[in-house]
Amino acid sequence: MTTNLSNTVNISKNWPAPAKLNLFLHITGQRADGYHELQTLFQFIDQCDYLDFLPTEDKSIRLHSELSKVVAEKDNLILKAAKSLQEYCNYQGGAEIWLRKNLPMGGGLGGGSSDAATTLIALNKLWQLNLPQQTLAEIGLKLGADVPVFINGFAAFAEGVGERLVNVQPAELYYLVIVPNVHVSTQAIFQDPLLPRNTPKLLIDTLMDNKWTNDCQSLVAEKHPQVANALSWLVEYAPSRMTGTGACVFGEFEQQQTALDALAKLPKSMQGFVAKGLNQSPLLTRLSQS
Repeated sequence: MTTNLSNTVNISKNWPAPAKLNLFLHITGQRADGYHELQTLFQFIDQCDYLDFLPTEDKSIRLHSELSKVVAEKDNLILKAAKSLQEYCNYQGGAEIWLRKNLPMGGGLGGGSSDAATTLIALNKLWQLNLPQQTLAEIGLKLGADVPVFINGFAAFAEGVGERLVNVQPAELYYLVIVPNVHVSTQAIFQDPLLPRNTPKLLIDTLMDNKWTNDCQSLVAEKHPQVANALSWLVEYAPSRMTGTGACVFGEFEQQQTALDALAKLPKSMQGFVAKGLNQSPLLTRLSQS
């Protein structure tokens, strides 16, 4: 069954799934189970995917998106999030979901994890399940290590595999984000024997005074010249580094116009955008309006 979006008045629209940047990413060790211990600082930016939801009486979960053509259903985090929530609560209804995909895939901006978090938060509200945020975060962690920070909704210092969060208030700068035309496999990077795994841990009270780096950056830049080229161009204009395991890189600007001026000089072979750093997710604003 397909529902005509424009003719359906009961659809809950425009739930944002914002991108994030890792302002730094340090790998501090590897556990016996293979997972990596890390420290990172998450901040949202005002670039988002958007999701619309229509609760249904039958239990089926249907996703309407161009993403369905490139991501298998069993790997789609939106469907997995909705079904996980449904199963956790033994909920007898379902949903139709529409995704407007704006964020690049495999870029280190957390788009898939953010989509999953928005799905959990929106359906928890629309299905009137009333699960607490901590429970949603526990469900989300099983889907991906970044999902809890999007459910938390605030810029955060993260430890463990990324699930132990402390809210922080980094400067809300403007960022020129370059999107190299390459998909970086997070799994491949974390499995690479050359990845540094012994960076000393930072204390949260000295967090803002340290030089921020990304332990994955050198390895990714070596494997993917597109990332290396983007970094070498961007660093001429602003302090720059990679987010997550890549491929996206970002430069920091105090003024929006300065970032836009740099964007205007971006080589035609590269793609990018200017975004504002946000310490509170727009998803929390949308939730308060529902």
